[in-house]
Amino acid sequence: MTKWYDNAIIYQVYPRSFQDSDNDGLGDLRGLINRLDYIKSLGVNTIWLNPVLTSPQVDNGYDVSNYYTIDPKFGDMATMTELIEKAHQLGLHVLMDFVLNHTSDQHPWFQDALKSPNSLFRDYYIWQKTDNGLPPNNWGSFFGGSVWQEHPTEPGAYYFHLFDKHMPDLNWRNPEVREAMIEVAKFWVEKGIDGLRLDAFIHIAKGNLRQNYPTDSTQPVVAEPMFANLPNVVTYLQEFINELRKINSDLFILGEGASADPKLAALYTRKTNGRALCDAIVSFRNLPKKKKTATSLSTTLQLPQPEVLDVASLPVSIVEWQTTLAQTTQPTLYFSNHDLPRMATAYGDPQYPAESLKTLATMLYLQKGIPIIYYGEELGLKSAELTRFSAFQDQTVTDLEQQVPEGQKQAVLKALSQVHKTAARQAMSWDQSSNNGFSTHEPWLRVAPASTTVAQQDQDANSILNYYRALLKLKQSSLFSKGEFYLLNSSMKTIMFTRKFHGQVGLVVTNLSDQERTVTLPNFSLGQPVLTTGEWQQKAEELRLQPWSSVVFINSSVQ
Repeated sequence: MTKWYDNAIIYQVYPRSFQDSDNDGLGDLRGLINRLDYIKSLGVNTIWLNPVLTSPQVDNGYDVSNYYTIDPKFGDMATMTELIEKAHQLGLHVLMDFVLNHTSDQHPWFQDALKSPNSLFRDYYIWQKTDNGLPPNNWGSFFGGSVWQEHPTEPGAYYFHLFDKHMPDLNWRNPEVREAMIEVAKFWVEKGIDGLRLDAFIHIAKGNLRQNYPTDSTQPVVAEPMFANLPNVVTYLQEFINELRKINSDLFILGEGASADPKLAALYTRKTNGRALCDAIVSFRNLPKKKKTATSLSTTLQLPQPEVLDVASLPVSIVEWQTTLAQTTQPTLYFSNHDLPRMATAYGDPQYPAESLKTLATMLYLQKGIPIIYYGEELGLKSAELTRFSAFQDQTVTDLEQQVPEGQKQAVLKALSQVHKTAARQAMSWDQSSNNGFSTHEPWLRVAPASTTVAQQDQDANSILNYYRALLKLKQSSLFSKGEFYLLNSSMKTIMFTRKFHGQVGLVVTNLSDQERTVTLPNFSLGQPVLTTGEWQQKAEELRLQPWSSVVFINSSVQ
């Protein structure tokens, strides 16, 4: 049975950076409501909302201290209800981030757990006790240091945190925890949301907490095999999702499996014997990437290296994702999000800034799958260049400042801005007024004014914004939303594929390079191009593509 989300086109909104309505420098729900018409104009049909629940904001809302209330920084429950209702009136579905692996240490459950080993909520979290003055094992946190934090007043008692120490992991082995999280999710489903994006769900099952991870290092190591993609993840997911399906059988469950390969993505979307799992998976491995050559400065300071698209590996990757998921779901199609550098920074060609972004979007979003567009991508916004180490809101970056010679600090800040997630979270660029129309107050993330805005691009027929609108209009068609996908001979940095639906055929040809390429076209009637970018020439069965150009043919009118 076809579900609404089979044809989803998702627009990801980072609320604190989208639109400020009360001029405190922080985006909010009212601001988002005021921009719903713009979102609708893009041709999307779903909004993914990053966290807006009550939180101390240690990790920008991914540390929840109350699952039943909206953080006052963003609004209140009445405003959230209004957002859902007005989005629905415009034909937009609302997808909420749901943090189920951990809570804030300010959550009442954890605060009670700290009071006594006999607390009713002690077993809501993961504890281990040692008598040697050392943590229970050598596993490392994603945020640096050990996954174990000692109890402030109970020597030798440690709680587990995969992320920041202020974000203790929930103990999903405890049936009461599983029931509590189901009740929280039911609350929001009953409020009318259309789906949940399950944050870090692949980590809710843990391995042997007394087992060290094999390593030669004396420092904690990120031991993913011990706390990622373990068998009980599926067991817990099935229970969780099946209970929610009883309330809304059309609920869309989008799981964040950051390290999932196609086989794992298929596992997490496979429905058997009436047991539900996720409807789609977001993986950071959806595109093949390779690191740029390290600079001497980066090597000396051990800075993370920027990644670029590995175009040579792209055909194999496309086939692997499309074929592996064919029996369970569709791939998610995206370039960036709140945890990754922006598309224009990571993949755009500085010599062909607009053409490269248009062609990349054509290549990806017209494939079979669910597009996820990160706010501002449709303008070609780059990651911001942050000018202070503290602006990254990352302790490892703050610590790095002390190691950098004064004369090299600007170079290091520029390098970090190319790869760090915070630099991709800048305020949306609406117009050329103060702070680009985001707020009359200085935005929470201080950056230089953007070089492009919605207002400018809206009036330019050749802008990236208007190209995205045309592209997503094509994606809305049955041909490009439902059609079968066939990758044709793709080499020399060209990607060519067809989509077929009820006798209609679409052909997409893209040149992902800064060199001219010539491809041999398939032997069928092409019809007229319906979308193009860059320069190209067709002669009989050959198509000559200038750098970063693309052509979309359809052999009959789009239905």
